[in-house]
Amino acid sequence: MILPGTGRGTAPEGRGGGGASLRKPAVYAARKLRSEMSLPELLLWRQLRAQRQGFKVRRQHPIGSYVADFYVSRAKLLIEVDGEAHSRGGRPQSDEARDRFLALKGYDVVHFAARDVLNNLEGVLASIAERVRNPLHHPTDGPPPRAGEDL
Repeated sequence: MILPGTGRGTAPEGRGGGGASLRKPAVYAARKLRSEMSLPELLLWRQLRAQRQGFKVRRQHPIGSYVADFYVSRAKLLIEVDGEAHSRGGRPQSDEARDRFLALKGYDVVHFAARDVLNNLEGVLASIAERVRNPLHHPTDGPPPRAGEDL
């Protein structure tokens, strides 16, 4: 609780006390999003946790001012489940800007349509596992460049 006029808070007994939180707003946003996951995100999360594919997945993971739906740190892979809203208004442009920013930071971002998660969950899981196992080349990206060719 913040005491009026002081800018300082009080903490319950047994917890660190006083002062404002040092957490970034994205951390709070991620916590809130964890409790508000969409059905496709929830189904994917349950399967990723249950299958124990040999890699750890975090859900609603904050990176900078963004929050990724899922994150595999071993492969620096961000997994996004895109519902219908991602194709409306200015959302495609903002998603593209976010993906460019994250790519510059060294992250690989993969998008799955929510309908694909609902209709082909096994295929989505297989695609994620393949991307984690082989992070340098993804069949959907086309053939890898030959020696001397530009990326």
